[in-house]
Amino acid sequence: MATEIGFIGVGNMGGPMVSNLLEAGYAVRVYDPNKTAVDACAAKGATTASSPKDLADQVETILVCLPTPAIVESVALGEDGIAKGSMVKTYIDLSTTGPQTSVPVAEGLKGAGILALDAPVSGGVIGAISGSLAVMVSGPHNDFGHHRPMLEKIGKNVFYVGDKIGMGQMMKLLNNLLSGTALAVTSEAVTLGIKAGLDPKLMIDVFNASSGRNTATETKFPNSVLTRKFDGGFGTGLMFKDIRLCLEEAEAQGVTMFVGSGARQAWSFALNKGSAAEDSTQIIEHYETLAGVKWPANDS
Repeated sequence: MATEIGFIGVGNMGGPMVSNLLEAGYAVRVYDPNKTAVDACAAKGATTASSPKDLADQVETILVCLPTPAIVESVALGEDGIAKGSMVKTYIDLSTTGPQTSVPVAEGLKGAGILALDAPVSGGVIGAISGSLAVMVSGPHNDFGHHRPMLEKIGKNVFYVGDKIGMGQMMKLLNNLLSGTALAVTSEAVTLGIKAGLDPKLMIDVFNASSGRNTATETKFPNSVLTRKFDGGFGTGLMFKDIRLCLEEAEAQGVTMFVGSGARQAWSFALNKGSAAEDSTQIIEHYETLAGVKWPANDS
């Protein structure tokens, strides 16, 4: 009989991960307040639960993939949360919350006899669909080893970064700081180039053949910005949240981040000029507006 696991948060990232787990032979029971997302999983063979507690009454291992620290805390420790369940033994957090959330949540779950592992993921929706995510795990090593085969079904690069809860979250925040900074500064550079008369497609080709190459020039600009599709799959609100959390950790550790502070300001600007739901690749539109440029010139 297939191993049954629980999964909470089956949206853009969680839904594809559930699909990969089902294809790997796991029996997956899901919960999400979004009925459409739950129905999509059920159509692929998942069973459903009525609440986090209901799920925790039925399975020993629960993975969560949720958008904000507040939601993670509520799902884990709330009145109808995982901690109230009678069967659950292990909680694995695939979300990006930062150590300031993951540590107290783990402590709260420990009081209920539940072991927690950090396992934030990187790779976006495309990585979730293909099962090629990077997974950054921290927590007790033996428990990580036990669950590694399952985690390898959602990510081809599973890293064990340390035995303390929060270390995986710190690793993810650092990754997203670099990713968000690259996207923001590439948008600035391309906007300046357009203003000076350079062709943006040519600029990206030059960057990718030169030392300015980064994740934004390699994938986000060719796929989502130059095409004007703006479909990178990661919202501006989430990008700002992750960079804000990283800067809060830096401040708590007494580490100065001049460039990181600039990145936080850039994403705060994008959030205020656009919306949380806006795709993060649309940050260039706000730079273009500031600079008084429009590309393509005939774009209506």
